[in-house]
Amino acid sequence: MQILIVNSGSSSIKFQVIEMPSEEIICKGLVERIGLDNGKVHYTAKEKSHVESLTLADHKEGLRAITNLLMHDIHGILKHPDEIDVVAHRVVHGGSKFDQPTKIDESVVAEIERLASIAPLHNPANATGIRVAIDMFKNAGQVAIFDTAYHQTMPEKAYRYAIPKNLADENRIRVYGFHGTSHKYVSEQAIAYLKKPANKIISIHLGNGCSATAIKDGKSIDHSLGFSPTNGLIMGTRSGDIDHSVIFHLMNSLKMTSEEVNYLLQKQSGLLGLTGYSDLREIQNGAEEGNKDCQLALAMTAYRIKKFIGTYIAVLNGVDAILFTGGIGENSNVLREMACKDMEALGLHIDDQKNNQRSSSIFEIQKDESEVKILVVPTNEELEIARQTYALGA
Repeated sequence: MQILIVNSGSSSIKFQVIEMPSEEIICKGLVERIGLDNGKVHYTAKEKSHVESLTLADHKEGLRAITNLLMHDIHGILKHPDEIDVVAHRVVHGGSKFDQPTKIDESVVAEIERLASIAPLHNPANATGIRVAIDMFKNAGQVAIFDTAYHQTMPEKAYRYAIPKNLADENRIRVYGFHGTSHKYVSEQAIAYLKKPANKIISIHLGNGCSATAIKDGKSIDHSLGFSPTNGLIMGTRSGDIDHSVIFHLMNSLKMTSEEVNYLLQKQSGLLGLTGYSDLREIQNGAEEGNKDCQLALAMTAYRIKKFIGTYIAVLNGVDAILFTGGIGENSNVLREMACKDMEALGLHIDDQKNNQRSSSIFEIQKDESEVKILVVPTNEELEIARQTYALGA
């Protein structure tokens, strides 16, 4: 079975073609900086890499660029779209309706679009990806893998909000959790690495979107993102936790509309709002050059991560391992060091030399005397999606 995995993020699209059940990667790539002038497409197939600079206005253009590469005369791996058996889509918000891998029909796409109001950076892009894929790969099966599914194991005390029960139940207002495909994959990798079936893990996914999950015995029991992927940690353009009174102040005193406030908190806040940059690489460079806004943004981001580590150690009553994953979590030794510094009272002792290394596989960055293991675990959402799709028999 040849599976094309489409993983649409808020400003990027990762993709792979994986042959199952061998799990052989036929090709892979990344479309990044969608909506910006300096967009790029990275593509690797047949042990050769290709990079193309493109200005891509939206996710639809990004997906068409991917399709063109897959069938390119020189770089492509397909002669005809029918060589793809299944297109599997990462979908951010599945609400309470979808807790398993799901074969896509029009009703599924409609529900994904209905949930766009609470995942506006993701679900519209996910739905676009599905519709483009249906058009481009007419004879392939289409499957959705939902980020929210992994967090369905959270207990009610963790997922319920302290608002009137009838209102919450009738309108399905609760903590859903996100980045579940990534948290599931890296926690399973860590469990196998630790060789300890009963475990307490804190998984920290850091990318343009960021989240933390408390995991006990392989199951999510608490998570930093909630009803939508907006709260919790500071993110690329999203504010993370904010006092809801600020929203009412913006609307009542500054006369902003609800749409304007939503846009502000979703697309103009976070690292972008603090520094003018949403890319952590630019912020780290700015901090090194003495930019005080960039230095503060790094400090705030690390501080928020530290708070969630402490909270989840309390929730789990201890911790065996802290996992860093995602594009930032795997590559920013600076942020890992800042987030784990001065945490000795909680059993974390980071080793600067180990933290400065790079690896394509799981590695430890704690000192020998550390009671808690600190692991960098490369995520592979695409492989996890392929496994779940193949198991579905789509």
